[in-house]
Amino acid sequence: MANKSTLIKNAFIVNEGKTFRSDLLIKDGKIEEVAPSISSYPQDTTIIDATGKYLLPGIIDTHVHFREPGLIHKADIYTESKAAVAGGVTSFMDMPNTVPAVLTQELLEDKYNLAKDKALGNYSFYMGTSNTNLAEVLKTDPKNVCGVKIYLGQSTGNMCVDNPESIEKLFAQCPTLLAAHCEDEHIIEENSKIFRKKYGENPPPSSHPLIRNEECCYKSSHHAVDLAKKHNTRLHIVHVSTVKETNLFDSKTALEQKRITAEVCIHHLWFSDKDYASKGNWIKWNPAIKTENDRTGLFTALLENKIDTIATDHAPHTHNEKELEYFCCPSGAPMVQHSLVAMLEFYRAGKISLETIVEKMCHAPAICFHINKRGFIRKGYWADLALVDLNSPWKVDKSNILYKCGWGPMEGETFHARVTNTFVNGHLVYNNGSFDESVKGMRLTFDR
Repeated sequence: MANKSTLIKNAFIVNEGKTFRSDLLIKDGKIEEVAPSISSYPQDTTIIDATGKYLLPGIIDTHVHFREPGLIHKADIYTESKAAVAGGVTSFMDMPNTVPAVLTQELLEDKYNLAKDKALGNYSFYMGTSNTNLAEVLKTDPKNVCGVKIYLGQSTGNMCVDNPESIEKLFAQCPTLLAAHCEDEHIIEENSKIFRKKYGENPPPSSHPLIRNEECCYKSSHHAVDLAKKHNTRLHIVHVSTVKETNLFDSKTALEQKRITAEVCIHHLWFSDKDYASKGNWIKWNPAIKTENDRTGLFTALLENKIDTIATDHAPHTHNEKELEYFCCPSGAPMVQHSLVAMLEFYRAGKISLETIVEKMCHAPAICFHINKRGFIRKGYWADLALVDLNSPWKVDKSNILYKCGWGPMEGETFHARVTNTFVNGHLVYNNGSFDESVKGMRLTFDR
C-alpha cells in the first residue's frame, strides 16, 4: 500500500445526499480529513486541484463477469479491472460462471489468488450453486465473500439450478446474501421452439425479448420472492428487466432493513427493444432488453426505491462470437467502463440527481452487501474515489475502449462527462488516460 498523502482541493464532493465544495486529504490509503480548506498536511503530499470537478465515492459494481479463469479469450481480471477503474469503478463483484464454474470453496479461493496479482480495483467473488453442491455453499464465509449466486434460468455457463428440492434448501439455508438470476426455463424452452419452427437457428435479434419475455422473468422473480419470504432469505434479485417485476419490491422500508432487494443494469435503463434494429445481437443480454415502457418503468422504480442498486452485468464476448446466428450467439456485452458516464448523461438530461446516482451506485451497494468501510466519503474509510469533469465531451470508439474484446455497445455514443482520476485505496491508479499499476486492489471484506 502506498503511504504517500494526497490532497484534493476545491472539489465539489457528492456524498450522502449533499453536494458541497471541499478539500479532501488522503493518508495511508484512507480518507484522513474532509474540510472546506485543509492547510495542514505532510510535506511530501501530492496536491490535485479539482476546481470545477466533482468528487464521488468510487463506483461499486456488484455484478460483473470478468471471464477468468477459463474464458480469457473474451476478457480477464486485469483487462476488465483496468477498464473499470478508467470508468470510476473502484470495486467489483464477479460471478461464478467461469470455467471451471465456482462450485467449491477451493475453486473460489483460486479466483481470489488470481485477483490479488491482477486486479487494479478491489474485488470479491460470488460462490456458485448447482443442484448438488449445498454442502460447499454452506461453507461460504459471509465476512470475506460477497454472496452466493443462483441461476434460476439458463444463461452463459449452464449453471441453472432446476431441482425444486435443491432450490428450497438453498433459500432456507444460504449463509449469506443470495443473488438470483430469475428467468423461467420452461417458458424459454417453449418460446424457443416456436421461434425455431418459424425461423430456424437465426430468428431476428428482436425475437430475444419475445423468447425471454415478461412472463418468463416475472414468474421466476415472483417465485424467488415467495421463497425468500417463506425462509427469511437475504435475497438480491439481479438485472430486473420488466416494470411488472418492480411491483414485487418494497419502496417504503429503509434499505438497511430490507431482506429482499433488487438491481437494475445500465443497459436496461439505456436501451429498449427498438434498438435491436440497429444494435442486433450486440445488445443481446439475459434477461433481454425489453420495451420502452419497461425501460421508463425501471427508471421510475429506481427513483422510487423499489430498485435499490445499479450494476452493469458486464459480460464480454468476442466480436466473432457476437456475429454468430441468434441461437448460437452468446448473451452479454461489456459495460463497466461506461456505466458512470452513462448515468451522468441521465443527470445532464434532468432525469436523476447526482446525489441519487451516488446513492444507487456507491452507497446502496455498500449497504446491501455490508461492505467494510467503502462506498462513502467518510473519515477513516478507504479512499476509493472518482474525480469527474461534467463538461468534457468525448466519443466512444475503438481507440478508447479498454475491454479485451475490443468493442462495446456504447460505441458511437458521445458522453459529456469524463472520469479524470480514480483512486483505489488512496492510490491514484488512473490519471487522465494513464495508469499506475504498481499497487493492486484489495479483497473486499464485509461487516456481517
